[in-house]
Amino acid sequence: MKLFNVYPITDINIIRAQDCYIWDENGVQYLDMYGGHAVITIGHTHEHWVRRIEEQLHQIAFYSNSIKIPIQQQLAEKLGEISGKSDYQLFLCNSGAEANENALKLASFHNGKKKVLAFSKAFHGRTSLAVASTDNPAIVAPVNETANVTFLPFNDEEALTRHFEQFGDEISSVIVEGIQGVGGINIAKDSFLKLIRELCNQNNAVFIADEVQCGYGRTGNFFSVDAAGISADIYSMAKGMGNGFPVGGILIAPHIKPKHFMLGTTFGGNHLACAAALAVLEIIEKENLLRKAKQNGEYLINKLKEVDGLKNIRGWGLMIGFDVPDELQDLRTVLLQKYKVFTGEAKPNIIRLLPPLTITIAQINEFLESIRLAVSELHSQQEVQGLMYENNKKGPVKV
Repeated sequence: MKLFNVYPITDINIIRAQDCYIWDENGVQYLDMYGGHAVITIGHTHEHWVRRIEEQLHQIAFYSNSIKIPIQQQLAEKLGEISGKSDYQLFLCNSGAEANENALKLASFHNGKKKVLAFSKAFHGRTSLAVASTDNPAIVAPVNETANVTFLPFNDEEALTRHFEQFGDEISSVIVEGIQGVGGINIAKDSFLKLIRELCNQNNAVFIADEVQCGYGRTGNFFSVDAAGISADIYSMAKGMGNGFPVGGILIAPHIKPKHFMLGTTFGGNHLACAAALAVLEIIEKENLLRKAKQNGEYLINKLKEVDGLKNIRGWGLMIGFDVPDELQDLRTVLLQKYKVFTGEAKPNIIRLLPPLTITIAQINEFLESIRLAVSELHSQQEVQGLMYENNKKGPVKV
């Protein structure tokens, strides 16, 4: 049997990982500046995380949500404490797509309305309504297409206001990323987020903050949208929540009331997932990772601005992107193949950096040295190619 071939595969077999480093089957060490799509929050195989999972595994790994699971309440209390959302409610699931799916569904249950507002370059997942709210027609199957989702330009306050003036009584929810990840590290303006909050309040709509990639401390704030001085009605979480163990969830404001069977999940909130998620929060707290993400992110952004050729360096905390001009289009490949550094990308020409929040200044400097060397090498190649082109234009030398 073959695997269903939906992923373009890099021919590297990673067999071991520790903190910000990973090793392939040949013992080659790589610096991980991508964290497997922003999943690795506390570093690979953190000893406390491993111990938490091992201890839970020796007790019970899974039973259904039809029985009392005290570790779920422990997770809820710790999450409320660290996020500053102690008065919110927690529903646990398994992934970011499920989190957004449940958030959108819950909003519609709450206000009885159908219409969803999303934004250009948004990515919210690949399940039914989550993918319909994702601005990428290539991954929306015909069965997922719906007239209930409208896309507006990201950060366009005038378009947002006009749409609410015309259709406000039909809008169930607005879903937005504080920083778009897949869309290319695009940061929502504070004024834009405040306007969403205001318009949702005025029109009985639910403000959903998709914090799957930009949340869980990555920006230096636990949730990115909160830095605008507002709170969302629902926050979706997943990637950094379990440090690689599949777990997701939504935080739900107290005015949204639950009733039995409106949401459900088989594996969500299982004992093992909660143990992994608790370990992540405990390490975030113990090692001051929110403060470190902010400080180390500022350092990395400022140093990247000194690298010749990188364009439009942007980001917040340890969620950083920059544009790659045509002459550096092979930069990501050179970083991986020659300098042994994993980075991410966003189409068509953006490199994304989403390293573990445990990354040190020494490791950041290691990355900076690699990228300087890679950029210099590519610039030299361009100069050689330019000289060859000029010489060819002149034709053969006469003797």
